[in-house]
Amino acid sequence: MLIQNEYCDGGTLKHLIMENRRTLKFLSEAQLKDLLLQVSRGLKYIHAASLAHMDIKPSNIFLSRRAAGHDADIDGTDADVIYKIGNLGHVTHISSPRVDQGDRRFLANEILHEDYRNLPKADIFALALTVLSGCGANMLPRNGEKWHSMRRGKLPAVARVHSEEFRQLLKRAERDPVSHRSCRTECLLQNRDLLQGKQVQQNVRTGPEKDNALAQLNLVLKSSETILFLNSSL
Repeated sequence: MLIQNEYCDGGTLKHLIMENRRTLKFLSEAQLKDLLLQVSRGLKYIHAASLAHMDIKPSNIFLSRRAAGHDADIDGTDADVIYKIGNLGHVTHISSPRVDQGDRRFLANEILHEDYRNLPKADIFALALTVLSGCGANMLPRNGEKWHSMRRGKLPAVARVHSEEFRQLLKRAERDPVSHRSCRTECLLQNRDLLQGKQVQQNVRTGPEKDNALAQLNLVLKSSETILFLNSSL
């Protein structure tokens, strides 16, 4: 059997985070919002198929860097980096799950206790911790009091100060137990105005060009079929 994967020239989010720690140059809030928005759209597609990824983490998010002057119509975004979800080795069906626990650092508490009633929220929990890693947070613990504290909604300290609105959105996605974790992919996408705002300012678009970019993004958000999944063992 031959499996052909798309080549992602930007490596993984894990490699980017490690390089940022080495150089003390961290992702801006605008870049983190773009990361959160793009991966949320990918998870929405997975969840709409009644599947859960179950191993969302920086090493399973791949980056494709785009050349200047790219066409936003191709994939519905004018971002310079396209984030793609990879490594489908832990994917399971939501209604009849066969769960192989992923990385404990990004594992929701209910999965540890074999409560599989709401697997999509476990993916969102892992995504929130992934974004926090991109903020410059210290290495996430695999167990111990800090591990449990984070699952009670206490966000880890990060290297860069972000807006209160963005912190609260991440906290809603990260909060445990699952009965209190109000955020799913729909929650994140309903906050697309917050996630878009800084990105639009960063790209400094004006007039018809800006209006077209926003229209394209809104169109893509209405369609779930906007993400390429990579079957990769990396």
